[in-house]
Parts: sequence; structure tokens; C-alpha cells
Amino acid sequence: MAAVVKKVLLASPRGYCAGVERAVETVEKALALYGRPIYVRKQIVHNLHVVRDLEASGAIFVDEETEVPEGETVVFSAHGVAPSVHANAEHRKLNTIDATCPLVTKVHVQARRYAADGYTVLLIGHEGHEEVVGTMGEAPGSIVLVQSVEDVHALTFATGSRLAYVTQTTLSVDETAEIITALRDRYPDIHAPKKEDICYATSNRQWAVKEMLSEIDLLLVIGSRNSSNSNRLVETAHAAGIAAHLIDDEIEIDEGWLDGVEIVGITSGASAPERLVIRVCDWFRAHGVLTIEPYRLVDEGVEFRLPTELRRELALAETQG
Repeated sequence: MAAVVKKVLLASPRGYCAGVERAVETVEKALALYGRPIYVRKQIVHNLHVVRDLEASGAIFVDEETEVPEGETVVFSAHGVAPSVHANAEHRKLNTIDATCPLVTKVHVQARRYAADGYTVLLIGHEGHEEVVGTMGEAPGSIVLVQSVEDVHALTFATGSRLAYVTQTTLSVDETAEIITALRDRYPDIHAPKKEDICYATSNRQWAVKEMLSEIDLLLVIGSRNSSNSNRLVETAHAAGIAAHLIDDEIEIDEGWLDGVEIVGITSGASAPERLVIRVCDWFRAHGVLTIEPYRLVDEGVEFRLPTELRRELALAETQG
């Protein structure tokens, strides 16, 4: 392998997005403010390493808010939750910190407004994903999930029906465009968001991979199996005929993948910390690869403020401290 692989190219942008940075920092700040334990509903972000690190710091991850002892502090994950979750938390007198990504909150607000205005909302997304579950909870009787062009063809709404669509934020840009085109073909009067719902980070990381594909023989995507945007990066490469694999870290690299490969591309999903990229690069160096360089340098420059309730408590603690 060492004699064959000549170069590793690093995609840019890659790794943490602003919503993930905000969510992880929220748990870290809450632990520092309140002490152990801090409960977190679902994985704060979809990355195994991040979850393990936060567990080691005192975070306790639970599947449902009903598992949190009454009166304790719970952080809601970046993927968003349904209104019923907030209601349950209030009933249990939980101190809640909502780390939902602001771009996911935007989709929730859109879906709620469309439903309130009498529209049936078509949610383009993947069944069972936490973001989709949360969004559908905003108006359960008014939202229909659409996962594919085939689903669009199976819709039975009459021409002239009051329809609108929103999308999950971490989808394939190309596949979503195909679904939206199919929706517009069937229902020309369908209402659309003023700005697309797929988040900047998901779009940018797919764009960065596409730009790099002509230069590489193999793509490694660093991210966990349940990370939607990481899986979409693998699919982006496959759609162009380039071999690609999703790995949690360097331990999962199969040297057999590298047979006959001269240039390897590396990227990471929006929930994967940069230290994992460094570890994968170190693996290649240890296997004799001398040239590891960025394919391009792009600074996204997006930042989100911490959740309001946490900022308020932090400010209060500072004045009292």
C-alpha cells in the first residue's frame, strides 16, 4: 500500500458546522455551570466519539425526556424535538436547554406556519431520522413524509390542493432537487420556502467533495453510521463512480480498499471533530504516505450563539461569581 498511495487530499470545508459546535459547547458549558450529571436527550450530535467524550465529562444520554429524573437539567439535541417533548419536560419540572440547530428551528417554524394557514405540508426527508420526527411533531395531522420521486408519484392530492413543502436540513442536494422538481411538475402551485432548507454546511461539504472527485481514486468520509450528512457524502462520490467508505476513525480503514489507489481524498461529516481527521492523516503517514495537503481552503465563517436560556444562566453566574 505504501508504495502505491502517493498523496492524500483534504476536502474543505469539512467537519464541524456551526450548529454542531453550538450543541457540543452547550453540553460542555452546562456541565461547567451545573456540575454532573447533565442529561442529554438522544445523541447531542450524531458522532460516536463526541458522545463518548461528553459521557466521560459527566453527560448522561437518554432516549426520552421521560427518563430524566424530575427537576434535573436536560439538553435537547441539535436535531430538534417535537412540541410534545417540551410539554413532557415541563410536566416533569425539568430545567431544559434547547440546543436545536437554528436552521432546524427554521424548518419547524415554516412547517408550523404552513399547517396553521391550512396547507398540507410535504416534508422531504428520511423516515425515523430525529430531525424528521421532531418536524412532523409540529403538526402531526398536516405533514406527509416524502422520501423519493416514487413517493411523489404515489401522492393522491387533487390538482389545486393547498400544498407546501419543507425539507430535512441534511439531505443530498441533487436528490432533493429531483424530488422538488417532481413535486412542482405534479403540483405547480405548491408553496416553497423562501430559502432552501438544506443547510449551508451540508451543501458546502457535498460541493467540496464534488470538486475533488476528479483528482482522487478513493474517498474516505469520517463520520458515524447514523450521521445523515456523512452518508450523503459517500453517496455523492458513488454517484460519480468513485469508491467511497464511511469510517468512524482510522481503526476502520481496510488496507484492501487502497489496492491500486494513488490519491485518497478525505472529508468529514458536520458532526465529526477535526482531531479524527488528524488521526486518519497520521495513519497514512505511518503507512508511508509523505504528501498530505488541502485540496482547497474555504472558511465558512458561520457562528451561532448559545441557547438563550444557557446564556442567561451563564451571565447570572458571572455576576454572582
